[in-house]
Amino acid sequence: MIDKVVPDAQAALAGLTDGMTLMLGGFGLCGIPENAIQEILRLGVRELTCISNNAGVDDFGIGLLLQTKQVRKMISSYVGENAEFERQLLSGELEVELLPQGTLAERVRAGGAGIPAFYTPAGYGTEVGEGKESREFNGKMYLLETALHADFALVKAWRGDMAGNLIYKGTARNFNPMMATAGKITVAEVEELVPAGELDPNHIHTPGIFVQRIFEGRNYEKRIEQRTVRN
Repeated sequence: MIDKVVPDAQAALAGLTDGMTLMLGGFGLCGIPENAIQEILRLGVRELTCISNNAGVDDFGIGLLLQTKQVRKMISSYVGENAEFERQLLSGELEVELLPQGTLAERVRAGGAGIPAFYTPAGYGTEVGEGKESREFNGKMYLLETALHADFALVKAWRGDMAGNLIYKGTARNFNPMMATAGKITVAEVEELVPAGELDPNHIHTPGIFVQRIFEGRNYEKRIEQRTVRN
């Protein structure tokens, strides 16, 4: 067995430099790699391309990297909770590629599966389809979308073992599993790190073959993006 454990986020992100492309898992603020984001802030690397379903909020998640102007381009789906993102987009400071959520997920999954491109009906006839090849299948128009890859894929799991096998919890299964397959270097931070063999093989969501570095994270805030109450 290859022991993939590193002591902390600093060791896990060794080799991260300016201009790289990153995938960051999670859905909203659920299941995001909080420790890795803090390390990116500390490193101060710039000109990053970030592939993420969302852009965090103004003072948490990827929103922290936007505040420090470390992100050059965002490839995202849902970005409506971040005022700084909106400001940078409208002022031309930030390059943005907005995608239908299913298209984003499938482009990431295709990258991990070795599929260079695929056709989807989502976005045809809209701004999403501008400049993209289209083709008709069975009387319906489709857009050609290309796969996405990253220099680093940063994912967050509930439990993981020393071989890199991961189990996600609840909504954290959105985007984390497919992003784990599409990075040249996949870094997993977990809430609980256990010895190899302790996880039930039937419950593993990401096999360790996809993970190069794993560490047990600290001080998770697990913020709620939109808190609602019922009378």
